[in-house]
Amino acid sequence: MENFERDRGYCYSILNEYTKNESLIKHALAVEACVKAYAKKFNEDENLWSNVALLHDFDYEMYPSAEEHPFKGNVILKEKGFSEEFRRAIMSHADYTKVSRESQLEKVLFACDELAGFLTAVAYVRPSKSIEEVEVKSVIKKMKDKAFARAVSRDDIKNGAQELGVSLEEHIQFCIDAMKSKKETLGL
Repeated sequence: MENFERDRGYCYSILNEYTKNESLIKHALAVEACVKAYAKKFNEDENLWSNVALLHDFDYEMYPSAEEHPFKGNVILKEKGFSEEFRRAIMSHADYTKVSRESQLEKVLFACDELAGFLTAVAYVRPSKSIEEVEVKSVIKKMKDKAFARAVSRDDIKNGAQELGVSLEEHIQFCIDAMKSKKETLGL
C-alpha cells in the first residue's frame, strides 16, 4: 500500500484535476463522509477508505459512459501507482464492470454511493435544504416515488444495505448522520 493512497490532499487534487462540476465534487465528498464513518465503525483505515470514496467517480465528468467509467479512471490511477486494492474497490462500485464486491471496503463503497446522492436530493427538497431535516421515513417514502431523483438506483441502495448485512433503515440513518457531520462542506 502506497502512502499517497492515504494522503487526502493528493487524492483531492486528483479529484479536482479531473472534475470541475461542483455537484460531482460534492457527491464525492458526501460518499467520502459515509464511507469514512463506516471505516471508523469497522475499525478500518479511515484515510484509505476516505480516499477510495473521494476518487470513486473522479473520471465520470470526462468519461461518463458505461463503456469508459470507471475503466478510464482505473487506467489513470494505475499509471499514478495506485494499488490493486484501491482500484478494485472503485471498479466494484459499478455492477456493469462485473468486478465482484468481496472486501468490506468494496461493499461499503457500493452501499454508500447511490444513497449519498439520494440523501442529497432529499435534503434539497426540504424547505431549509438541510440534511438536518432529513428523516429515514421520508427517505423511504421518496424511494417509492419513481419520478423523484429518477437517475438514482433504488435497487443499488437496497442491495447495498443487504450486502452490508444491515437493515435499509439502519443504513440510511447511518449515512444521514455521517453527512450531518460534514453538512457545511456538503452545502447541506
